[in-house]
Amino acid sequence: MSTSAKAEGRMGSAALAAAAAKPVRARESRLTAWGWVGQVVRWALLLGCTALFLYPIVWLLAASLKPRGEVFDNRLIPQTWQPENYVEVFAQLPLLSWLGNSVLIAVLAAGFVTVSSALVAFGFAYFRFPGRTVLFGVVLATMMLPGAVTLVPQYLIWNQLGFVGTHVPLWGANLFGSAFYIFLLRQFFLGLPRELFEAARIDGLSAWGQFWRIAFPLSVPSFVIVFLFEFQASWNNLQGALIYLNTASAEGYTVPLGIASAMTKYSPESGGHGDYQYVMVAALIVTLPMLILFAFGQRSFMRGIATSGRTG
Repeated sequence: MSTSAKAEGRMGSAALAAAAAKPVRARESRLTAWGWVGQVVRWALLLGCTALFLYPIVWLLAASLKPRGEVFDNRLIPQTWQPENYVEVFAQLPLLSWLGNSVLIAVLAAGFVTVSSALVAFGFAYFRFPGRTVLFGVVLATMMLPGAVTLVPQYLIWNQLGFVGTHVPLWGANLFGSAFYIFLLRQFFLGLPRELFEAARIDGLSAWGQFWRIAFPLSVPSFVIVFLFEFQASWNNLQGALIYLNTASAEGYTVPLGIASAMTKYSPESGGHGDYQYVMVAALIVTLPMLILFAFGQRSFMRGIATSGRTG
């Protein structure tokens, strides 16, 4: 074959390759265009959902900076700024007492339920004894009971013990664990290497030593989950405070009960003047402890959520 023929063949092959590459490039450009459209739609949805979730907080912040007559005008930027509400609220309401009571109760409730549930869960996970499966089923069955069923018996018990009107009923029951947290922690314990506990048992380590020196350090993320869940539940517990603190003074209220009483205090139907700006300030301030707690425990919280469902 001559040199000219070879050159023509190479040119023909290059032309065919270029012709074949054109549809590929067109397809890639279309895919790139659709990718940009998808990104725009995704970001629009994310921003829209973010705005929906943040709107109540922004509204609450704006309302807390308004005078009495403008609290409910739905302006996100106050027409009249009144930042002194954040100073006057402490003179109008015993907010510091409410915060102190709620923090104390929440810490005790969360701490006690975490420790007691962990001990029970460790027993179910690593000890073999007759009736273990049946007993664990009974513990889980208690979650099927509505809270209204046990409400009256619990009140009668605490009343008989003389603790109605005190903070004890709001954290005392947590000394005996929680079925949900027992199940959650047991699942985490089952994901730990069993060889560690067998080796420790051979070396003479007691059951308490196995829990404290092996299970506890390896299960900190699951403990953080339980602590945060129970702290939040106790912090927002309005029903318990209504039942057990109804005979206490206003300084003995928790945050939810205090804010509810402030709503009644400032209601025009109850003789108030509609000073709801102080309620908005109080509601905004009492969210700060939960935000701080979740900010510090976020890493352990996410790690515990990801690993608490493991089984060995």
